[in-house]
Amino acid sequence: MTSHVKIIAVLTARSGKTDALRDLLDGMIGPSRAEPGNLRYDLWADQAVQGRFVLDELYENADAVAAHRASDHFQTYLAAINDLAERSAFTLDALAVA
Repeated sequence: MTSHVKIIAVLTARSGKTDALRDLLDGMIGPSRAEPGNLRYDLWADQAVQGRFVLDELYENADAVAAHRASDHFQTYLAAINDLAERSAFTLDALAVA
C-alpha cells in the first residue's frame, strides 16, 4: 500500500471573479509542482460549468502535504480564495490505485 496522498479541490468562482480565480490558480502551478514530495499538480476546467475548476494534486506522503500547506504560495492562496470562490477540498488515501 502506498502512502501517497491525493487532494481534489473543486472551486467555483464567485460572480465576476472567474478571471481573478484563474490567475490565482495559475500562479500556484509552478511553485507547487516544484515542491519536494509533489508528484502531480494539475488544473482542470469543468466543461459544463463556466468558472468551475478542479485541482488534482498528488503528494508522496502526509509530510509533503504539510510542507505544501506551509508554503508561502499556499498561504497567499488561502488568504485570497474565500473572496474568489466557493470550494470543497478532499484529502484522500489510496485504497486501490493502478
